[in-house]
Amino acid sequence: MLKTLKIENFRGFQSFELQQLGRVNLLVGVNNSGKTSILEAIQLLCSQASFVPLSEVIIERGECSWSDDKGTYELDVSHLFYGHEIEKISTFSILGINDHNQQKLCVSIGVDPILSRQLTVTNFEGEASSFAETPVDEPLHELAKRLYFTINWTHGDALVFRKQPLSPNGCLYLSDQDIHSWRIANKKLTPKTQLIRSSSLTIEMMTELFEQVVLTAEEQLVYKALQTIEPRIERIASVRSRRSIYPSSRGGFVMRLSDSEQRVPIGSLGDGIWRMLGLALAIVSVKGGVLLVDEIDTGLHFTALSDMWKLIWETAKKLDVQVFATTHNSDCWTSLASIASQKDAAVDGITIQRLEPDKKTSVVFTEKEIAIAAERGIEVR
Repeated sequence: MLKTLKIENFRGFQSFELQQLGRVNLLVGVNNSGKTSILEAIQLLCSQASFVPLSEVIIERGECSWSDDKGTYELDVSHLFYGHEIEKISTFSILGINDHNQQKLCVSIGVDPILSRQLTVTNFEGEASSFAETPVDEPLHELAKRLYFTINWTHGDALVFRKQPLSPNGCLYLSDQDIHSWRIANKKLTPKTQLIRSSSLTIEMMTELFEQVVLTAEEQLVYKALQTIEPRIERIASVRSRRSIYPSSRGGFVMRLSDSEQRVPIGSLGDGIWRMLGLALAIVSVKGGVLLVDEIDTGLHFTALSDMWKLIWETAKKLDVQVFATTHNSDCWTSLASIASQKDAAVDGITIQRLEPDKKTSVVFTEKEIAIAAERGIEVR
């Protein structure tokens, strides 16, 4: 479990640090203070140098273009670096520290130092591969123009190294097949981490996560979560249709209610049910890992927030999950105060981390301070 997070030259942070992290951590701050960037940094740190979350982060933000001719994404990696610019030597790093050891992700852009000899590295599937020897007739000054995007991840004695050449305009070219292949390899190589955006999970992702928990002990946790919003829910099932479902629709699941024999589509019960289902499926799927949620209160009425935090807190402790979430909502953090005031809260830790512009560290509110702030009406956002 992370206790400290240090970021250098990533996104809008030239240098930034989170300290005193606990089991559940709520990030607050004004718009464009970097809350979502913190979630992305943690996701990349936990990815063990995988290109999968890296490409998804860039695509999700629209920092890319699609080439029909080449059938590839052109990912503009410059926006990952502080100042939105890259030079011949650019680097950002993310360092995570816990009680026993540390892990570090270092991403850099530079000229390949290997000119005429082979370099053996670990490829995306975890297998050894070699770069071909440089043609002897290639001018040295042309080779020097070649920039590579390099990812270096260390955790104790473990080391993972990846690299990809950049295009002449400083972008990574990736096809859908590349991303698909990396995703398959990623499931075998990386710890469990799930990032839920404010737009919630897709139908495909929700269905995949649901199939992982069906007929397990965690399935009951999912039902319990949904019943905090709609007590009549008895069962839920995923349904696959031959017809493609519109990606942003609330489909793919039907429910049985205690007072009806008819199957009810999940979309008929509102956004709150969909959001709570996503949260429940995500947290039970990352046992021993990290859950990241952007704008965690999205779609939830303030009366459901206390139950949401209770679900998050109890499940996180039971399954050894560390949670990082963001919010702009006052009801969201004051609802967390009811959990923070419990006697066992300080054992694993609950914090509110306030991000302030031009500050190099967050303002930390511990369990006791959260409870006092809520009781006295002190604003912490």
